[in-house]
Amino acid sequence: MRDSFTLPKTELLQINDMKKRAMALGVEVKKSELIRAGLQALAGMADTAFKKAMSNVPTIKTGRPAKD
Repeated sequence: MRDSFTLPKTELLQINDMKKRAMALGVEVKKSELIRAGLQALAGMADTAFKKAMSNVPTIKTGRPAKD
């Protein structure tokens, strides 16, 4: 299924860093696979760890940026 969402530039750079890290370990991954792995990791957390992880994620304005 396809979807779209907004990410801060710093988090997109983190995804690229993780892709490089995976490649250094001999694992080729796509952005969507990293996101899905993150979801699996979150799903496996106890409630306190999940709540802490979610509190570390800043809220951002959703939607497309205004056209110039």
